Amino acid sequence: MNVDSLNAYQIASRKTWSRIQTDHAIVYPTLGLTNEAGEVAGKIKKIFRDRDGVISDADRDALKYELGDVLWYLAQICTELDLTLEDVASANLTKLSDRLERNSIRGDGDNR
Repeated sequence: MNVDSLNAYQIASRKTWSRIQTDHAIVYPTLGLTNEAGEVAGKIKKIFRDRDGVISDADRDALKYELGDVLWYLAQICTELDLTLEDVASANLTKLSDRLERNSIRGDGDNR
């Protein structure tokens, strides 16, 4: 794709854009959750890229702290939604058990 095509895309794509008000308490923890999940993914990527997937004790400790941050942001989102972490975990296990019983644990889509 040449620069002119990218510029045309940028101009055309702006037609579908609109400002969305985000002054809500759930926005910050949601952005934080995605950021921290990205940090977890980045550390895992480097373990496989640089060390053939060998997870050291130092890696495990670093991941533990990142996963703690993920958990913190998840807890804040649950609080904003008036859910408990136990509610979310229980619903997830129910969903996964149902998929397992129907042999649809693999695949795409929320409603499989």
